[in-house]
Amino acid sequence: MQFGLFGSAAARRPNPGESAEFDSSKGFREFIEYNVEAEALGFRSTFVVEHHFTGYGQVSATINLLTWLGARTRTLRLGTAVIVLPWHNPVLLAEQAATLDLLSGGRLDFGIGKGYRYNEFAGFCVDMDEADARFNECLGVIIKAWTSNEPFSHHGRYWRFDNVVVEPPTAQRPHPPIWMGAGGESSVRQVAERGYNLLLGQYASPADVGRSITAYKAAIEAQGRRFDPTQVGVTRAFFVCDSVEEKEAALQRRLANRVRQLKLATRPDGTVHGGPDRATGDPDAVNRNSAMYGSPDDIAAKLDELRRVGVGYVLVNGGGSGGGERGRASLRRFACEVMPLFAEEPAARAAE
Repeated sequence: MQFGLFGSAAARRPNPGESAEFDSSKGFREFIEYNVEAEALGFRSTFVVEHHFTGYGQVSATINLLTWLGARTRTLRLGTAVIVLPWHNPVLLAEQAATLDLLSGGRLDFGIGKGYRYNEFAGFCVDMDEADARFNECLGVIIKAWTSNEPFSHHGRYWRFDNVVVEPPTAQRPHPPIWMGAGGESSVRQVAERGYNLLLGQYASPADVGRSITAYKAAIEAQGRRFDPTQVGVTRAFFVCDSVEEKEAALQRRLANRVRQLKLATRPDGTVHGGPDRATGDPDAVNRNSAMYGSPDDIAAKLDELRRVGVGYVLVNGGGSGGGERGRASLRRFACEVMPLFAEEPAARAAE
């Protein structure tokens, strides 16, 4: 089993009454140092979100942050989870992502999605009902931009480009690995049929994760390709702690954060369309069952559940720790006390 990171950094504006000298960069700087240490501890990758208009400072300029991180690291793969294509000019995004891939020596993992938070679409004045069509058109232009050495034109529904050659090229050929989030069986199959890697949400139960992996593996093999467990990244929240009080406080923080995110995602009619924050069942039960919070033994037991359904690549989100030195300590304990229990053998066995 291999491990990467998943999450965000907080660089918020000062609250009313806070000092004018409030340091908005602190969250970004702590995030960078956290990832630098993660690389040294043996983590394979980091995947960073894209979100806007939250009021609490989630990462909005994902490529920029990863470019800075790329300059501080040497082996850590740099993932987006996810860039929401319906909001972006595809040529500009292709150029920015290719620049990151070149400067990092070919370490970009290009995670993409359609978006699900209503407040973000409203802020950009983009109709959510156009998300699918905008996503497909944007992705098509990006792929053409990365793989065309000659000028090309594109006249689509949302974008028009005439006689453009997109520079620079990517370091990875024909382009960086593409990752897509999916949950339902049909959408999982579509990711496989496109030839892309799969991202699974952090609230899905082990049983649901297993069903998604089974569907993805079958679709991959139906195309005559070999399935590799590291083609599926399963996101999970983690916090290594020894006291029941710490664990309960962290679970309550996570539940409150999920409620806050769902409010941002909710349309005026009260519905939420897709997104990783959705999961069926009692919210508290879903929260407790999906979070890997507790002692190293508690966390290992939950990872073993995932291993048994075929998971070979876990992207852990340490936000539950509350950040700072407590977050760094949790990261170190996870790397030193949990990761050695899940070496390469389980992932290899899951691929059989």
